[in-house]
Amino acid sequence: MEPLAPMRLYTLSKRHFVLVFVVFFICFGLTVFVGIEGPKVIQTSAANFSLNNSKKLKPIQIHSNPLSTYNQQLWLTCVVELEPSEETSIKTSFSMTVKVNGVAQDGTTIYIHNKVHNRTRMLSCAGKCAEIIVAHLGYLNYTQYTVTVGFEHLNQPIKEMNFTVTQTPVPSTFTLRTLLCFLFQWKTYNPAFSQLELWFRFVFVVLTFIVTCLFAHSLRKFSMRDWGIEQKWMSVLLPLLLLYNDPFFPLSFLVNSWLPGMLDDFFQSLFLCALLLFWLCVYHGIRVQGERKCLTFYLPKFFIVGLLWLASVTLGIWQTINELHDPMYQYRVDTGNFQGMKVFFMVVAALYVLYLLFLIVRACSELRHMPYVDLRLKFLTALTFVVLVISIIILYLRFGAQVLQDNFVAELSAHYQNSAEFLSFYGLLNFYLYTLAFVYSPSKNALYESQLKDNPAFSMLNDSDDDVIYGSDYEEMPLQNGQAIRAKYKEESDSD
Repeated sequence: MEPLAPMRLYTLSKRHFVLVFVVFFICFGLTVFVGIEGPKVIQTSAANFSLNNSKKLKPIQIHSNPLSTYNQQLWLTCVVELEPSEETSIKTSFSMTVKVNGVAQDGTTIYIHNKVHNRTRMLSCAGKCAEIIVAHLGYLNYTQYTVTVGFEHLNQPIKEMNFTVTQTPVPSTFTLRTLLCFLFQWKTYNPAFSQLELWFRFVFVVLTFIVTCLFAHSLRKFSMRDWGIEQKWMSVLLPLLLLYNDPFFPLSFLVNSWLPGMLDDFFQSLFLCALLLFWLCVYHGIRVQGERKCLTFYLPKFFIVGLLWLASVTLGIWQTINELHDPMYQYRVDTGNFQGMKVFFMVVAALYVLYLLFLIVRACSELRHMPYVDLRLKFLTALTFVVLVISIIILYLRFGAQVLQDNFVAELSAHYQNSAEFLSFYGLLNFYLYTLAFVYSPSKNALYESQLKDNPAFSMLNDSDDDVIYGSDYEEMPLQNGQAIRAKYKEESDSD
């Protein structure tokens, strides 16, 4: 059995545990309240141009409004308006061409993509047509943009375009005369939300740095080999949480480059996968004391979580690189391999969930009667369960029942719709780690085992987690009472 540095977890009474959860919910509730009162994430402005059924589908130029770095990204979307008809559904594809030009501050036009991009777009209507993303720019180099949009092979008036229309109950093909017009809209991040995001990321970075320093300071007198597995993992997760909050995020407003956004995605995926790995290792390691071999203990877990991390990073890099060369690129629509990647991700995620449930059930069945170890297991399970339930509720409120169908990738539809969603996710994970750091850190007056290990008479104190420092009955033997430990050993020596 491995020796353990003392944890504040063992000194907390039931009243203290309730207080810990109350403080966690209060902090999380405050962030949600601030988010509810905060600004919208995406702002929409009309493109001041529309195609109606009296115009030809010839290439058109659409000029954006003046932009700043606080707008972060830019979308040009198109919505097809039809006459109200609940019994008519339309699904067809058509070709669209796009050319993007940047307008400098002196008014000169600069070619960003010195060629015309051609992509197939899908028009899908069921009473109301789905929004079509014409072009997307992941970062803004210029204060204004001009997008030239064309429709290939559609030179006839819109009212004469032929679509496949399904009318209940008999499908038929006929000339669509219910098509009214194409409405173009610009969508960007709200500058007010960008400022809110900047300040709250800064606050979380500062808080995480302080918590990391305090946690490291509390363990400074303890040898690393005496740390529990939770304490070792917290020393890894807290620095990764610092990266998750992204101290380099302000560079997005100072440098016109795709690199800050790429780093943000990389740091988020790295932290989330490390958190998944933490749960596997703790629930397995809490019942496997002593030496944990890399081949049998860590390698299977790194393999499963590594596949999830590799899939998420590949998708992020894949889209970023392609969008740099083609503003019309959308890998959910344009890439045939996307479905294969999605199935792969789902299979690995299901394997992870089954493995984690197996470890939790086995740990609970084997350790439910072991004092202290049982306490560690119950607290981590309870807090993690609360965090997962809140996360599922937020995802369901945001995406509904199709959370894993239409919003698998991070498109405009999968971005935060309001400040409450952003702050709830960031606040939830930050306060979760802060709470774990508090309960896993040693108390100020904790007994340090190395003060006794030099005395051969106390060598048997290293036999187990339960008897090293705390004794066998943690309700009657306080953590800080070194005299109780010596008395226990003296009684055992006299009986021998």
